[in-house]
Amino acid sequence: MDSEGGSSHKRQKTAERDLDCTNASRGVWLVKVPKYISSLWEKSQPLSEAGRLRIVKNSGKPDITFTLSDEMLKNPDGSKNKELPREHRFVISNISHQTLAVFGCETEDNVNDSKPGKLVLGGHVLQKGECRPLADKCYMNLKKDMILQATKPKRQVKQLTKAVNSFKPISDHKHNIEYEQKKKAEGRKARDDKDKVTEMLYAAFEKHQYYNIKDLEKITKQPVPYLKEILKEICNYNAKNPHKSTWELKPEYRHYKSQEQAE
Repeated sequence: MDSEGGSSHKRQKTAERDLDCTNASRGVWLVKVPKYISSLWEKSQPLSEAGRLRIVKNSGKPDITFTLSDEMLKNPDGSKNKELPREHRFVISNISHQTLAVFGCETEDNVNDSKPGKLVLGGHVLQKGECRPLADKCYMNLKKDMILQATKPKRQVKQLTKAVNSFKPISDHKHNIEYEQKKKAEGRKARDDKDKVTEMLYAAFEKHQYYNIKDLEKITKQPVPYLKEILKEICNYNAKNPHKSTWELKPEYRHYKSQEQAE
């Protein structure tokens, strides 16, 4: 019982994924339209008239014209849009070396025997063409406006007369203010007596052999130029590895033996 139920469920899933080929024999046209026409069709109401197609045979070759409907060219206020071209011409191309088809999904509004969302073959392509507007004054003005819009910068600088949101611009930020205050405080550091600073340095070097200038500045709380003057008298500066950029007491002020002396 379980195996039969499982196989039935699999068959049902496979049937849902099958392609509906009911309209396989239907012929359709594949036409590329300008962007302004596609945007008009997307904004239009369902089942509204898109336009009129006129086919006239001229010396064996069909002359195909397309005219947008008045409904498509209506502005929101009801007036007629005179900026968009109304007359167009179809340019047909040869597709004898191609096999093209149209696919889609069934919707709830257009369901026959299949379920919504099922993949459906809409038909095979008979003609492939391109919808081109006539090169009249209306079309030239449209292209001129499109070129001018494309040349305009996408971002522009505008001066604000009032704050547009709660994030108002400020003249300075908090971390900048704290940095300036710290800088001023360090500049106003009072110089202690030289002997007192020297004692603090000796006490520090009793704990560690090497220090950089920042650590000694924190320990003594003295201005860096004044601190360097004292360090040059009692310390040596290491410019090479392994203790590069550090200070060390001169041999005559050390209470310990160096590694070479110990050996």
